[in-house]
Amino acid sequence: MERVQFYDTTLRDGAQREGISFSVSDKLQIVKLLDELGLDYIEGGWPGSNPKDLEFFSRIKDISLYNARISAFGSTRHAHVEVSTDENVRAMLEADTPAVTVVGKSWDFHVFHALGTTIDENLAMIADTVHYLKKNSREVIFDAEHFFDGYKSNPRIAMDTLKAAAESGADSIVLCDTNGGAMPLELQQIISEVTKEIDIPLGIHAHNDCGMAVANSIIAVQSGAVQVHGTINGYGERCGNADLCTVIPDMYFKLKMEGLDKLQVKEITRISKVVAELANMVPQDNQPFVGRNAFAHKGGIHVDAVAKHAKTYEHADPEEVGNKRRVLVSELSGKSNILFQVKENKDRLLKDFPEAKDVLKVLKDMEHQGYQFEGAEGSFELLIWKTLKAYKPLFKLEGFRVTVDKQRRGEDLYVEATIKVKVGERMAHTAAEGNGPVNAMDNALRKALEDIYPALKHIKLVDYKVRVLDGNEATAAKVRVLITSENGNKRWGTVGVSENIIEASWIALVDSIEYGLLYEEIPSFVNFKEAIKKLTFEEEYVVTSPH
Repeated sequence: MERVQFYDTTLRDGAQREGISFSVSDKLQIVKLLDELGLDYIEGGWPGSNPKDLEFFSRIKDISLYNARISAFGSTRHAHVEVSTDENVRAMLEADTPAVTVVGKSWDFHVFHALGTTIDENLAMIADTVHYLKKNSREVIFDAEHFFDGYKSNPRIAMDTLKAAAESGADSIVLCDTNGGAMPLELQQIISEVTKEIDIPLGIHAHNDCGMAVANSIIAVQSGAVQVHGTINGYGERCGNADLCTVIPDMYFKLKMEGLDKLQVKEITRISKVVAELANMVPQDNQPFVGRNAFAHKGGIHVDAVAKHAKTYEHADPEEVGNKRRVLVSELSGKSNILFQVKENKDRLLKDFPEAKDVLKVLKDMEHQGYQFEGAEGSFELLIWKTLKAYKPLFKLEGFRVTVDKQRRGEDLYVEATIKVKVGERMAHTAAEGNGPVNAMDNALRKALEDIYPALKHIKLVDYKVRVLDGNEATAAKVRVLITSENGNKRWGTVGVSENIIEASWIALVDSIEYGLLYEEIPSFVNFKEAIKKLTFEEEYVVTSPH
């Protein structure tokens, strides 16, 4: 069997997902990432469709790639048009890429109802286009669009389209499940029939409309396909394409296929996240291998077992794909969750310490009130420190007031927060404006504390979410506020709960700032971390401000 090649179409098929619009700079950055991953082909787009793709193909020529070949995408010539004068074909050539991918119809239904032409003319369109591109020294990949639907409708006509491409010099033929409706075993059977008549390399291009894109890609390879098309994070039109972030680790670790050594699989989690950021898409936490929850454990029994041996509830080593193990804390937690979390933060609690049970009790009480710590590790660590009496607030709130004023219709709201806080014996009373109440409170608090804690300048609030906990209570319902912050090196979440959204926001905001400062600013916190390693709970270790 030939080595499996990976062909990425994130920049073309993936960009057809609702909400995604890559800039040319985005596309160039993604190309570098995919080349770094070790992919074989990167489809840059459809040069005949828009000016952005034309610019991309012009600029990509100046970038050196080490693993991947860039491919331009386009369709066969139009019906009853000379191939050398067809605008799409000409655009593919002018893109000046080493490879071109030509899509042609292989379903008679589409020939009649989409192209509005005859079976013979469709075959001529395929043959003419492939032959012309080969004559112009291009590697030609033929995408047999809707092949599996076409085969089920009329096997002979579908096979004739493949033969037209093969006999005209196509380097490889890709069988496309364009509507994403094929089932794995029927796809396997159809590919087995194709291999009896087609002797050039075959590929698979699977869509996910029935949730089968990854499964169909894998079974196609097991049936003889040697080229897999897909996108990073499974992006694509409708339900998306085969997710290369799943397909690649499956073939690398599970099927242990030969010839994949050049793939930098340890980089795939990072690349998944960067592409999501450039696509302006929220990363999928439950995504296999690369998702934030892919190796996350919540149930107490699971955590206890994983602490003894990771293989008890993990099918792979998260570090092999650049991910990491996470233990969640919730009302479902056992003592093992608490102990694991503390251990992960390089603090030591022995299993027979009763204080671990104290932490668990406080945790469950707070979750009963509506708190959730799964995305709020900063608040969770503060909870541990407070429960262990190893913490003292860095500042004390004396009072705050938020004013929202709108005097005239059509003008922006005026928002101001006034805050009074005490740090040691020093009182700070500040006011600041903001785009909204939370932003104003954040600005006022920073104004009060930055002179005392300079590291606060590096702590940024990067995300803010609100969830209503009981919609039946309408405006009297509790809300949970989750704030995400970062300081350039570390990112953490904090949480606050209250019937008042301003108070919930304040709780989460204070946790965020205190947690960040405890790691960045306070020298005595280092002593705390050393102390807790020797902790006997006979003494009380307190983090205090040096100011």
